[in-house]
Amino acid sequence: MGAPNYKCPDMSPSSQIPTSVHAVKPADIKIVAALGDSLTAANGAGAPKEDAVAILLQYRGLAFQGGGDKGLDGHITLPNILRKFNPSIFGYANGVSASDVWEKAHLNLGFPGAESGDLIGQARQLVQLMQTHTEINLQNDWKLINIFIGGNDVCAECKDTLNNATGPHSAVQFGKHLRDTIQILYDHIPRTIISLTGMFNMKMLRMVDNGQIFCQGLHVFECPCESDKGFTDQQISDVCEGYMKAEQDIQDQGVFEKDDFTLVIQPFFEDDIIPPELPDGSIDLDFFAADCFHFSQFGHAAVSKYLWNNLMQPVGQKSRKANLSDYDFDISCPDPNCPFIRTTKNSQDCTKYFKPTKLY
Repeated sequence: MGAPNYKCPDMSPSSQIPTSVHAVKPADIKIVAALGDSLTAANGAGAPKEDAVAILLQYRGLAFQGGGDKGLDGHITLPNILRKFNPSIFGYANGVSASDVWEKAHLNLGFPGAESGDLIGQARQLVQLMQTHTEINLQNDWKLINIFIGGNDVCAECKDTLNNATGPHSAVQFGKHLRDTIQILYDHIPRTIISLTGMFNMKMLRMVDNGQIFCQGLHVFECPCESDKGFTDQQISDVCEGYMKAEQDIQDQGVFEKDDFTLVIQPFFEDDIIPPELPDGSIDLDFFAADCFHFSQFGHAAVSKYLWNNLMQPVGQKSRKANLSDYDFDISCPDPNCPFIRTTKNSQDCTKYFKPTKLY
């Protein structure tokens, strides 16, 4: 699913490089990066439906928050939309590769099996790459760093032997890992917007694989807790909602705010527990790879539209529910009254971030 006709009235960069993170237009972004798990690595996204082995392949060039394959005309991803504003943007991945193959992965550093604790290492790796590669001007380039994590934490939470309130995969630990990750980025990478894709309710997966014997068999290995019938739907929901609250607390506390750094949650997944459906009410498996777990190429494109539109919506007015059965809507353009990537502060008062026009 591409968007060959996407065009906005104003796709230009700012007349001068912004000094405030709250005055950054999409065309001002020079660097895009992605941290996360197998959904960021796009496992199985380009795999034929009949090839279960290909789910192991990381089609990271198709990834919704970090891929650049085919351009926007052929495939919708967040970087491909940004390339319409700035064709020279750098950092997106191409092709099929592991996260450590620089020539293909670039700054898409997500890898299969990653839990929230693994983000800390990904953040350190990102800092090192940005400090050493000549394509990146660490001090001056504006950067958009996308993070999506939590699925593998949920998949392991039911196995915790400690008190679940403080165990390795509890909301407490999840929040700590996120804060530690963002602290590393805050300390070492200036001119940065952190876009955190909100956690989704993984109870949905049980609805997707219901009656799908092949997928249910794979999920025993991919997500043991989803297959554990002793781990109830309500428990899954409670864990996911705990992660969502931990993310919201980090944004609300405002500890990662300074003139050239901010954190914004994109919450379009948070209220969604309804899987994509066909008109007859059956599950639309075209949204998923062959394992009914990872997104297909089509699924990545659909999620990209929701993510981008969330980026353009003011904090406090962002859509919190994605209708995954509906893909027929426009990719938003920046609001002419606030043409910046939306942050907590420019969502409250955007006028203070406009530069006055010089009169001659």
